Amino acid sequence: MAHARRSLLAAGATGTIALTAGCLGFVLGNEPLEFAADRVAPIDEMVAETGYKERAVEQRTMERSESIGGIERDFEASLWTSSYSKAVEYRGQTREGSVFTAVSVPGMEVAGQSVNPLDEMSNEELLEEFLGRVDSNRGTVDNIRHQESFVLEILGESRDVDSFVGESELDGEPLDVELTLASFDHEDDLLVLLGVLPKRLTEESANVELLMESVEHPADT
Repeated sequence: MAHARRSLLAAGATGTIALTAGCLGFVLGNEPLEFAADRVAPIDEMVAETGYKERAVEQRTMERSESIGGIERDFEASLWTSSYSKAVEYRGQTREGSVFTAVSVPGMEVAGQSVNPLDEMSNEELLEEFLGRVDSNRGTVDNIRHQESFVLEILGESRDVDSFVGESELDGEPLDVELTLASFDHEDDLLVLLGVLPKRLTEESANVELLMESVEHPADT
């Protein structure tokens, strides 16, 4: 199988695909071109300090087809999802109060053309894309509205962060939910950092920001 982190192919003026890195199977259409992301995750010390616990660390594959130089080819992207949660007391029961998720998706570029469907998405669109994958006992979040934008220092640079508010329910009662999302490119990967918490837990907003600021990429796997 052909592996890649950067562009491996060049498209000629005639629209044909030229082999540049021994990816014969991909060029002939016999096998997909594979891209792999490095894991992104908050440091263990900050996870412990903010009271979160690791829920799951998963590596999965995303498959898609794209036309390159007028020729349809298959691609596989290996991405990482690392999620953490914090339990709180609510009505005499211990429940999942907030969730923090860090996702890394490989940059996928061939012949100067991005084949990553997430590249052109806004933070609002990325929120819609990834929110359904954050397993939570709150169920769906509806009527999501943008609240504010601010800047955090993450991985040595100032990064734009967007805050949203939405509506969910818990035990049949309405619940306002706060969602905080940052997305940016780093070391050839697209990183998406997402915090989801009940709006009433105002102190957890600061903890989500601390987790964002502490992430490492690549992180240990």
